[in-house]
Amino acid sequence: MRGLGGSPVFIMSEDAERQTGADAQENNIAACKTVAKAVRTTLGPKGMDKMMVDSVGDLVVTNDGVTILEEMDIQHPAAKMMVEVAQTQEEEVGDGTTTAVVLAGELLKQAEGLLEQEIHPTVITRGYRLAREKSVDILDDISEEVDLADEDTLEKVAMTAMTGKSAESARDYLAEIAVSAVRQVAEEEGDLLVIDRDMVKLEKKEGGTIDETELVQGVILDKEKVHGGMPSNISDAKIALLNTPIEVRETETDAEINISDPSQLKGFVEEEEKQLKEMVEALDDAGANVVLCQKGIDDIAQHYLAKRGIFAVRRVSSKDMDKLAKATGANIVTSIEDVSEDDLGEAGTVKENRIGGDSMTFVQDCPEAKSVSILIRGGTEHVVDEIDRAMEDAIGGVASALRNGKVVGGGGATEVELAQQLRDYADSVGGREQLAINAFADALEVLPRTLAENAGFDPIDVLVDLRNKHEKGEIWAGIDVSSGESEGLFDQGVVEPRQTKTQAVQSASESAEMILRIDDVISASGFDGGGGDAPAPEGGMPGGGMGGMGGMM
Repeated sequence: MRGLGGSPVFIMSEDAERQTGADAQENNIAACKTVAKAVRTTLGPKGMDKMMVDSVGDLVVTNDGVTILEEMDIQHPAAKMMVEVAQTQEEEVGDGTTTAVVLAGELLKQAEGLLEQEIHPTVITRGYRLAREKSVDILDDISEEVDLADEDTLEKVAMTAMTGKSAESARDYLAEIAVSAVRQVAEEEGDLLVIDRDMVKLEKKEGGTIDETELVQGVILDKEKVHGGMPSNISDAKIALLNTPIEVRETETDAEINISDPSQLKGFVEEEEKQLKEMVEALDDAGANVVLCQKGIDDIAQHYLAKRGIFAVRRVSSKDMDKLAKATGANIVTSIEDVSEDDLGEAGTVKENRIGGDSMTFVQDCPEAKSVSILIRGGTEHVVDEIDRAMEDAIGGVASALRNGKVVGGGGATEVELAQQLRDYADSVGGREQLAINAFADALEVLPRTLAENAGFDPIDVLVDLRNKHEKGEIWAGIDVSSGESEGLFDQGVVEPRQTKTQAVQSASESAEMILRIDDVISASGFDGGGGDAPAPEGGMPGGGMGGMGGMM
C-alpha cells in the first residue's frame, strides 16, 4: 500500500501472507472438500476403515468420523472448522459425525458452482440459511415419536448407530445393553427427561469375546483393594465415600519437632498410630464395610481396615466418585470424624475380580442405581477400542432419541425427503436465493449417493429410484445396502434420532456459510497454512493440502 508521496506503508510483518477474493474462497473450499473426501468412504454399513498412524507409531483403526479427524494433523485453518463440525456433532448427539462433515463439504462444493455463476456469497449464505430453517421444520413434521417405554425402537436406534463398525457382529446383544444402560440413568424432571451420558461408564479390557461384554448395575473401578488381608467379596455392602485421605494430617504451617530421646520418638509414633486407628474406628462405628477413598490410605490404616474386615480402595478419581454417589446413594464425606450411617451408600456386592490379567473392583447390584457401567471385552486392544466407540455412538443415539422424543428413518430416506420438499419450497421463494436452496437440496442427496457408492451400487440409478418412491409418498424409502433396492427401511429397523439430522444440517450449514463469507485470509509470519505439497498461490497460503493427511489426499 502506498502512502502520501508514493512511499509504501507496511501494516503487517513482511513475513505475513495474505490471500484475498476468489483465491481465498477457492483455497478454503478446496481444503474443506479434501477433509470431507477423506471421511466420505467410511459412511454407512459398507463404509471402509481408516488406519491412522501417529509420529511414535501408535495406530488407530476406525471408521468413526470424529476420531479420524481428531487423529489427523490438520493445519489448514478452514479445514479445522470441519473438525469443529464433527466435534460439535459428537458432543451434542454422539453420532452422525461423518454425515455432518460430508454434508458440509458438499454444501461448499455446490456453493462453488454458484460462485462461478457470479452469485454473491451473501446471497448464497442467505439461501442456505432459509434452507436450513425449512429443513428443521420439515424434520419436525415427518419425525416419529418415541418414549422411554418403547424399547424396541430404542434398540433399533442403537443398532443403526453401531452398523458398519466392528461391533456389528454382536449388535443385537450390545444394543440391548446400551438401551438398558440409558433407561437406567434417565431421570424425569417435570415434563423433561434428563439423561447424563457421563453416568454410563465404559470400562475396556482386552481379552475374551465381544459377547462377554456386560452391564453392571453400579460402577466398575480399574482398581484393586489396598491390602491383601482384606476380604475380596463383601455382600450387603455399606459404602463410605471419602474425598479426604486416611492419613495423619500435616500441619498447615511449618512446624519443627525436637526429639531428645528414644522414648519420645516411640510416643510420637504411637500417637500417629492412635490417630489412624481412631479414623478406622469412626468408619467401622458408622457401619461401613467398604471404603472408597479419593486420596491416599496410610499403610498402618490399611492394616487396621484389614483387621476389621473392611474392603478399601484408594486414589479413586473424582468422576468415579460422582458416579459412585449416584449409584449407591452415598454422600461424599470430607471429615472422617463426622461420618454417620446416613452418609453410607448401599450395594448388593462389592468384589474384586481379575479381568484380562488385572484386578478390578465391581460395585454392583445397587438397589436404585442412577449410574451404571459397561465392561467392554474384545480380542485385541484395537477391537476393544472400536467397540468402545460403537457403544459411545449407540448410547449417544439412544439418549438423543429419548431427550427429543423423535426419530426418523435412515438409509438416506430422510435426506431425499428433505431435498424433495426443499425444491418445492424454493419455487415459493424466488430470486437468486432460490438457486442456493436448490443447491442445498442437491447437497443433501450426497448422503444416499455416498451410501450407494460405498456399497458398490450405481449412485445415479439408486437416487432416481429413491426420488420416484418419495414422489409417490413413501417418506421412509431408503437404500438397502445389501440389495441396492429402495426399501421402507424404518419398518426394517434402520432408525436414527431426529437430533442427529437436525444437528448435522445446522452445524454443516452454519460452518459452510461462515467459510463462504471469508474473502480475506491473513496468516501470521511463520504459520504454515497449508502444509501440503501444492505450491502457494502468489501472495497466499499453500493450497489444497493439509499436514498429516498423507495418502488420503
